[in-house]
Amino acid sequence: MEKKKLKPGIDWQRWSSQQDDVASLPHVASARMLFSMLLINAFERGVIDLKRDDCVWGPIHISIGQEAVAAGTMAALQKGDKIAGSHRAHHVFIAKALEYLVPEDWDPRESSFPEPGQEMVTKTLAEIMGLSTGYCGGRGGSMHLRYADAGVLGTNAIVAGGVPLSAGAAFAEKIKESGSIVVCFLGDGAVNQGSFHEASNLAGLWGLPIIYFIENNQYAVATAVEKACAIEDLSLHAASYGMNSRIVDGYDVPAIYRSVAEAAKSLRAGAEPYIIESKCYRHFHHGGDLPGSAYGYRDKSEEQKWMERDAVTQFPVALVDAGICTETQIAAIKEAAESAVRTAINECTVAGESDELPRSVRVELWPKPESVTHGVRSDGAELSGIDYKERENFSGFEQMKYSDAIAKVTGRWLERDAQCIVMGEEVGNFGGGAYGATKGLPAAYPDRVLNTPISECGFSGLGLGMAMSDVRTIVEIMFPDFTLVAADQIFNQIGKARYMYGGTTNIPLVIRTRIATGNGYGGQHSMDPVGLYALFSGWRLVAPGNAFDYIGLFNTAMQSLDPVLILEHHSLYERQFPVPEEGDADYYVPFGSARVLKEGKDITVLTYASMGTRMESLLPELAEGGVEPEIVDLRTVDLASMDFDTIGESIKKTGAVAVVEEAAAGHGIGRRITSEITERFFDFLDAPPSCISSLDLPPPVSRELEKTAMINDKGIVETIVSSAKRKWR
Repeated sequence: MEKKKLKPGIDWQRWSSQQDDVASLPHVASARMLFSMLLINAFERGVIDLKRDDCVWGPIHISIGQEAVAAGTMAALQKGDKIAGSHRAHHVFIAKALEYLVPEDWDPRESSFPEPGQEMVTKTLAEIMGLSTGYCGGRGGSMHLRYADAGVLGTNAIVAGGVPLSAGAAFAEKIKESGSIVVCFLGDGAVNQGSFHEASNLAGLWGLPIIYFIENNQYAVATAVEKACAIEDLSLHAASYGMNSRIVDGYDVPAIYRSVAEAAKSLRAGAEPYIIESKCYRHFHHGGDLPGSAYGYRDKSEEQKWMERDAVTQFPVALVDAGICTETQIAAIKEAAESAVRTAINECTVAGESDELPRSVRVELWPKPESVTHGVRSDGAELSGIDYKERENFSGFEQMKYSDAIAKVTGRWLERDAQCIVMGEEVGNFGGGAYGATKGLPAAYPDRVLNTPISECGFSGLGLGMAMSDVRTIVEIMFPDFTLVAADQIFNQIGKARYMYGGTTNIPLVIRTRIATGNGYGGQHSMDPVGLYALFSGWRLVAPGNAFDYIGLFNTAMQSLDPVLILEHHSLYERQFPVPEEGDADYYVPFGSARVLKEGKDITVLTYASMGTRMESLLPELAEGGVEPEIVDLRTVDLASMDFDTIGESIKKTGAVAVVEEAAAGHGIGRRITSEITERFFDFLDAPPSCISSLDLPPPVSRELEKTAMINDKGIVETIVSSAKRKWR
């Protein structure tokens, strides 16, 4: 048996500075890095004091001990570069904003702190305190900081939650050919999350201009890294994803600065992505103001060894030894940093009447209560100038398959927007995806109809980062059940980002998914996810029941600055529907506009997706039962956009209502709709609302059991007739 020892086929290096490397640093940059480190340190100590005074609500994750990582990295970047961070990200936020705001020639050895920098310190503190003057209006607080102008995409409370977003932002920069790169900061705990691996694989696969900067501070809460990861050097993960890799000491400022500068230069020249791992140490426990030793998971001697090497104390000495700064200059820089923090604290709080009494928040800075709902979704201004059209606005029609309508309107957006991207599993194969929904598009747009790995979390999050970077993105999730694999990105991230970041970001993202209920696909491929998505207020949900509505609603979704889920039922794919002749695919159907498919007098029947067509087919049987229903296709099914005006007008006429949906009872939206109807239109109801849905269980594969589990025509007709005749079983 021939055996050959192999080594990782990556560029993997450990960088350490030598004695003369400090002297070779740019002198102004060195002084600025020192100021940044001292500012971060003073800022974090100020946050600790304010937390003790109960002026900060919620947790604080202090970055003392990691100042050098932030200062060294940001000094090596360009102003147009982007960053994202974790829950522990005050340091990188301040350092990036500082480098963006202060003039490039500002030298803290010679000049006072510029006013824009002071405003930044105050606004950052205000955000952490939840005040209206913060960068996100107090919505994000300590863990969700965003400053788009400075290139801070957003920090993130979910461990590794921002990693896919960062890859999407890097993809956007690549598409735009901007020359900018993205640096994603994450902790040692994040490398054990699936989202890190899914996004890293996509970054390596597509050659994205990104650095994943792992701040290995030795502990994820209280679990030591060696107890959580099977490899000692986390940067070795780069071998799995075709990346370059570096290891630096988190207190070695020259090594951090030079390694990031080299990586950034290489990325701008088209190199593979980088992982840079800094071996660093957080001085305090995961959250709060006590050291980790106070909780027993590390000892004081370990803490002392790390703190003796702390860059905040050692880098100033090195600058004096190198002749870059005098001790007088360092003292002045330290005082300037501390003064900036004192000023920010005084701007945001009022001192106690005595030194023994705590500070208090300036009450005039609290967000107004009436602003609490602002920014959940776009105000719709981007849709205000649209000339919406319905079927009545067209005179000539031709027949088109539902799946062909999907491909046609998707193609129109690829044609009109040269940056628009379609991505998903198999979307570029078979000439048009697994179900023909991208028919003809892979050949026409081979670089923009992209097959992804089987990694819904990774590519959904990638779509978010692209959308937040103003690149319109269409993501296909092959089956709705796979949403659950990507739940963090779809719900914690996409569903919350606009509001969480204070309405400072648009999310022009469309996710399409195909409901396969009734197709024998079983419990893990047959979900109707409308009720799940409806739980998260940031989403708009549309469920086109025919090809005409699909084209119009898709166009509106693509024009929207909110994330939109388009629900497509498999039973419609092969069906022919009338659409405007001569290939018109540029009309718009509005959100929040239900359509009355058939007028009636006895009961209002609310449907969506495939159920409108199905209800129309049941009209003869309902007529035999003596019932003339009014069938309303909701079309838009998120509660915030739902057309309750049309629903209400119909109920006032009929006095009774039934929601008919194919979803399993627990996954549907019918019961939420009927609850809302009861509250809004109780005086006009003379019968309890009915909700007709499938049994509340995962659909079984057995043909007969699946039929039993799903709603059937006989049950639909019987329930509607009983409700219409005010008879209750």
